Amino acid sequence: MDIRTIRDTLSTNDEVLALAQAGAPEGVWVRAEQQRGGRGRQGRAWVSPPGNLYASVLVRLQPHDPPAPSLALVAAVAVAETVEAFGAVPKIKWPNDLLVDGAKLSGILLERAGDAVVAGIGVNLAHHPEDIDRPATSLAASLGHAPEPDTFVTALADAFARWLYRWRAEGLAPVRASWLEKAHPIGAALAVRLPDGSSLDGLFDGLDATGALRLRLADGQVHVIHAADVFLIRD
Repeated sequence: MDIRTIRDTLSTNDEVLALAQAGAPEGVWVRAEQQRGGRGRQGRAWVSPPGNLYASVLVRLQPHDPPAPSLALVAAVAVAETVEAFGAVPKIKWPNDLLVDGAKLSGILLERAGDAVVAGIGVNLAHHPEDIDRPATSLAASLGHAPEPDTFVTALADAFARWLYRWRAEGLAPVRASWLEKAHPIGAALAVRLPDGSSLDGLFDGLDATGALRLRLADGQVHVIHAADVFLIRD
């Protein structure tokens, strides 16, 4: 297990992409104590105070691997399993956000360069932002204590390696099944904001065989969604 810890960086994804370009093998991790330019999906800033997890891992795609975007499900399941091991009960929101009591705990960003896919993972361990457009939480807030980032990333690297092996050896099906077990229930009300700016409301209808979101509309039609911002509609 190759986990490299650095004090400060612009982005751990940038660090691992640079290692990939230099020929680093699959499985190398970089964890930063603090990021100055962390980013989430669609270019959002990721607030990065010390005490939380900021880490990225390198995957080298092989010819017979499942589709690369499904690594988002691998990462989500691995993070959820790790969070559970430390005592919290997360729910996954498509494709790979983790929520605890409806508030965001973790986010994952996949970036690709050639055969290299970098999975960047941020988990609110000790702190969470208060001034964003959606509720957020941390393990410290939900459990009353938080693991040290180096302890957490060691457990996460083990979980990710196990799920990556299954994804590669058995295909997407077992990953998809575990994802569904850890997700909000079928029938949960969702608001979906599509990349073109339009919106859809509907009910969660599971995942298709590739891991895309199935959204059942009021008229019974099912939309299969490959990219979107998804929000749980709370009662």
